[in-house]
Amino acid sequence: MGFSTPERCSSKPRRTRGAGENRDDMTTIQLAHGHDTVELRVPDTATILKPTEAPAGVFGADAVRSALESPIGTPSLEELVRARSPRRVAITISDITRAVPNKVFLPPILETLERAGIPDDAIVIVVGTGMHRPSTPAEHEILVGRDVLARYRVVDHRADDPATLVTVSDDPYVAVSREFAEAEFRIVTGFIEPHFMAGFSGGRKGVCPALVDLATIQRFHGYETLASASAREGLLEGNPCHEIASEVARTVGVDFLFNVAINRNKQIVGIYCGDLFEAHERGCRDVMRWNGAKIDRRYDIVVTSGGGAPLDHTFYQTVKGLCMALPALHTGSTLLIVSSCYEQLGSDEYVALMREYGARPAEFISRIARDAGRTGKDQWEYQMQCRVIDRIGVENILFVSDDLSPEYQAIAAVTPVAGPGTATERAQSALDRLLAERPDASVAVIPDGPYTMLLE
Repeated sequence: MGFSTPERCSSKPRRTRGAGENRDDMTTIQLAHGHDTVELRVPDTATILKPTEAPAGVFGADAVRSALESPIGTPSLEELVRARSPRRVAITISDITRAVPNKVFLPPILETLERAGIPDDAIVIVVGTGMHRPSTPAEHEILVGRDVLARYRVVDHRADDPATLVTVSDDPYVAVSREFAEAEFRIVTGFIEPHFMAGFSGGRKGVCPALVDLATIQRFHGYETLASASAREGLLEGNPCHEIASEVARTVGVDFLFNVAINRNKQIVGIYCGDLFEAHERGCRDVMRWNGAKIDRRYDIVVTSGGGAPLDHTFYQTVKGLCMALPALHTGSTLLIVSSCYEQLGSDEYVALMREYGARPAEFISRIARDAGRTGKDQWEYQMQCRVIDRIGVENILFVSDDLSPEYQAIAAVTPVAGPGTATERAQSALDRLLAERPDASVAVIPDGPYTMLLE
């Protein structure tokens, strides 16, 4: 299996200069920030940790049709549907927080169902929101396109509404979207990317946590689950998040998987459809190769991002960028992260949690360890952030945003880089100051933030 190797901008020795001085031994890098970018000048001796480029070719609707005819581990989608003659078909898609190219692959899937004799009114598209907020009508159109929205029923999963759920297991208790579970043919879609808890997204995660009840989501994200060192990016075997999600997906039953891998331009570079587990595992192998950056050391200064829109729409999601940088950090490191957070901190529950414990991470961990049987909504994100805090301390997590309010920055368990100027200007000033204080510091940059797996 191939990985990218660290890229150095230059082998020239760095000259020591003060903050704000012009330097001719610097190079410019771009970091995603919301719908824009932040450009920073970094030492040309910095190590650029970025994924291997995905294959040059990108796939469109014709490639999707071909994949549906020759899937992995199953007969073609049309054959499966004709053999089953289902009265109802459910297709689950990711919500607006994921940049999944639904508009490319949904039409060929729907065309295949039509060819197999399934009428439009027998098909429902379920948005797998997990515990995220419901989609707006405008977001439904963004997700599936105007034509699909006009022809097919599109509904959101509601984990907090028992009337929309059906029990599929009593031990452990699991309830699932009734729209999905009661369909006679179930299709899961989504994309595969590094996931900082579950190893990789996609596959079984399209069911759990996307379509399950609150208690199951809380078990998936529970204290004991995330206390495992195996709950991390790039690892499936022995990963408790992966095991819980896989168990739930098997219980519910998935008839067909359609997952893709995408490049940084959100274009499809890999298609993995067919058997839920076989197709997903093949996709994970490719994503490991395309998104893995091999590292053999830790760095004094690490610069990263929240991944840009739509991922960095909240600080809650920005935590992924913090955690994915962890392998590059030693106990004396400083982490500088830029993230838009244009929808602010996160859910009301997450805001309340950070108001109470943002300044007391050790007390927070002690409390959730004591109450391991009870999982509060969104506590898992702060638990994961505490891994970074435990390594380098809040004072060494420098946070730059153009959009997150000062009030929320103050409770986010980071050190805000405040002051006048744009995110670019403030991030540059912070980096220059760090370099002036530590002229011999080793520097690494992770331009793609949470989309890059650092592999030791």
